[in-house]
Amino acid sequence: MKEPDLQGQPTRRELRAGLGAATLHRGAPPRPAADGTRDRDPAAASMVESVRRAVLAGNVQATGAALADAVGSSGRLLGSEGTLSALDQVRAELKGLGPLEYLLAQESTTDILVNGPSDVWVDGAAGLQRVGPVFADDAEVRALAVRLVAAGGRRLDDGSPAVDVRLDGLRIHAVLPPISTAGTLLSIRIRRPLQFSLPELVDRRTVAPMMALALTLMMRRRLNFLISGATGTGKTTLLSTLLGLAGERERVVLVEDAAELDPAHPHTVGLQSRHGNLEGAGVLDLTELVRQALRMRPDRLVVGECRGAEVRELLAAMNTGHDGGGGTIHANSADAVPARLAALAALAGLSPEALALQAASALDVLVHVVRDVVGRRVESIGLLELGPGGGLLVRPVLVDAGGECRRASGWDDFALRVGWTGDGP
Repeated sequence: MKEPDLQGQPTRRELRAGLGAATLHRGAPPRPAADGTRDRDPAAASMVESVRRAVLAGNVQATGAALADAVGSSGRLLGSEGTLSALDQVRAELKGLGPLEYLLAQESTTDILVNGPSDVWVDGAAGLQRVGPVFADDAEVRALAVRLVAAGGRRLDDGSPAVDVRLDGLRIHAVLPPISTAGTLLSIRIRRPLQFSLPELVDRRTVAPMMALALTLMMRRRLNFLISGATGTGKTTLLSTLLGLAGERERVVLVEDAAELDPAHPHTVGLQSRHGNLEGAGVLDLTELVRQALRMRPDRLVVGECRGAEVRELLAAMNTGHDGGGGTIHANSADAVPARLAALAALAGLSPEALALQAASALDVLVHVVRDVVGRRVESIGLLELGPGGGLLVRPVLVDAGGECRRASGWDDFALRVGWTGDGP
């Protein structure tokens, strides 16, 4: 059954207003489970499912008053707050993450990982943690995965058992068995566009004060840079912050696989890649988008994440007068970045030698971020250069060894490039 367009679905405020027009049964609101999971009361779940099906069938309109009346008419004693809770569940089942919605409501949540109906993990401020049982069975997990993928315009079934989609600030990856050996898998990355100034990152101990000054000068001198780090280390957050330091009269063009960057800058435009349709047509990848961005008169060209052949186009642009550009790249250490770049360049047909020459000419600075027991922080700033053997290497400039920022071998050259006049660390 095709799901209706629920873009105009009521907000919680509208649902609360709708309660005044509905017939409500007074009673105590349902208590959350001790482990923080949803209410597993079969009667409540049956009522929510009944209302959901009525909306999908067109028998109930997706308005606050209509939904409140449908829930109130179910005969279940809920009370006002209980009815609001039930309405939230209906909305989550229709448009949101269903039983995972309560995890999305937690501001610190960055990832939700479903390994099975009773094996759900959440990553946030406290790190990766397991939560209590959320789904009744694998069929419920699969139904949610199929609905989310369909909402993103793609298909999840036995013929297409592994799919990526983007939905309203979410990146969703779903895998069906037998490709998955543990039932239906869901990996949900939550985009929370938060804008931090560089002083705020210093206050949070993400960036050491001397590194903050070095990065500010790097942006003023329009050096080309990459931010490297493992997954979840804060690469995108730092990139957004640095782009906020660009001159107000500079035009910043962003190229991303999924729109995540949100710089505090008055002249920013973005391009986002597009998957093919069910027939595989209509693909717009990052390589093509970089080419399109070059026709948009960028003062700064930024690729949110270099993960494929687009690295060739980005380096070519930086080598032809497009200064001040940047991007991010996955790497577990700063020293691993040259090999990572070589691997990506190979996808574009570039030899390691050609990549080294292009990268050393195009890129100036590498900023590496980590996530450890202390939190997310900039671990090092370095220069990308050709080594004695002709290979690409990273020469450290500043290193944060866990609270102590010290100069390294590349300091003098970096200071000369950015016009450093302070005493330094």
